[in-house]
Amino acid sequence: MNHEALKKFVAGGVENCRVLVVGDAMLDKYYFGEVTRISPEAPVPINRVNKIKETLGGAANVAHNLALLGCQTSLIAQIGLDSHGETLSQKLISRGIDITGAVHTDKPTTTKIRVIGGNQQMIRLDFEDTAAASAEEILAEVSARLENVDAVIISDYGKGVCTEEICAEIIRACRLKNKIVVVDPKGDDWQKYSGANFITPNLKEFNAVLPRKISNVDAEVETAARGVIEKFALEGLVVTRSAEGLTLIDGEKISHVRARAQEVFDVSGAGDTVISVFALGMAGNLKSELAAYLANAAAGVVVAKVGTYAVSREELLKALEA
Repeated sequence: MNHEALKKFVAGGVENCRVLVVGDAMLDKYYFGEVTRISPEAPVPINRVNKIKETLGGAANVAHNLALLGCQTSLIAQIGLDSHGETLSQKLISRGIDITGAVHTDKPTTTKIRVIGGNQQMIRLDFEDTAAASAEEILAEVSARLENVDAVIISDYGKGVCTEEICAEIIRACRLKNKIVVVDPKGDDWQKYSGANFITPNLKEFNAVLPRKISNVDAEVETAARGVIEKFALEGLVVTRSAEGLTLIDGEKISHVRARAQEVFDVSGAGDTVISVFALGMAGNLKSELAAYLANAAAGVVVAKVGTYAVSREELLKALEA
C-alpha cells in the first residue's frame, strides 16, 4: 500500500476536492446527568443534568467529516424553521460547510435527543417528519451545483430527502456529466440507487437486499456482491464489516481491508466516515483500493471513540503513520 501517496493526499490534496452531500441532515443532542432519586410526582428517575452536547448527525455528519479533512464541502438537505434548525445551520456554517442549497421547510428539523443517566441511556426523543421532500426544490439545487463538484454523496437515512425520484435523477445527472456518485443506502429498496458508481452498505444493510442472509466471511461477501453489482448496474460496492474491516469489489478488483484492533469498538457514525473518506478519495482521483484503504483507516479512528465522531486530518495522518 502506497502510504506516502496517501499521506501526501491527506496533507494537501484534499483541499482541491469538491464534494456535494445530498441527504437527511440531523441534529443529535445529548443530556448527561446523574440519577440519585425518584420523582415524587411519578415513579420515574430524576436525572440531574450536568452536561449538554450537540453534534451533527446523518448527512450533516458526512459533510462534517469532509470539511474537517479540508475538502470543499456543500450540503443539500431539508432544515426546519425551528430552533433545532437554527442550531444545525450554525454548526454547519461554523465548520465551513456551504449550506446555501439547503431547503427550508415547515417540517421539524430531524433531531434525536438522548437523556443519559450515569452510563445508561434512559430515553430518546425524536423530532421528525419523514414525508417526501419536494423533488423540484432539491433537484434544482443539485443542478445548480453539479458542474462545480467532483463527486456527489447521497446520504439516505429514510427521513424524506432521498426519494426514488430524487435519487434516480441525481444519479442520471451525475452519469451524464461524468461525476462520481456514491450512496449510503437505507432499507431494502435499492432500485432507486441503480446506476450509482458505488454503494457503501454495512453488513446488515447488505443482507437486507439479499435473497439469503450471508455470514461475515470474505468468500460469501464477494459472491453476494457480484450479484448485487450486476442487479443494480453498479461499478462496485464497499461493504463495511465491523471488526472485520471492509471489502471493496470494483470490477475485477477485490480488496479486503482489515480493521485494526481497538480497545473501544463503537460503530456509531462509522458509516458516515467511510462514505465521506471513500468519496473524497475518488474525487481526488485515487484508485478505488487506495480510497477504500484510506476510508478504513479513518473508520479505525472513529470506532475508537464513543458516540458519533468526525475524524480530523491530523488524526488520519497519524493513523496512516501507524
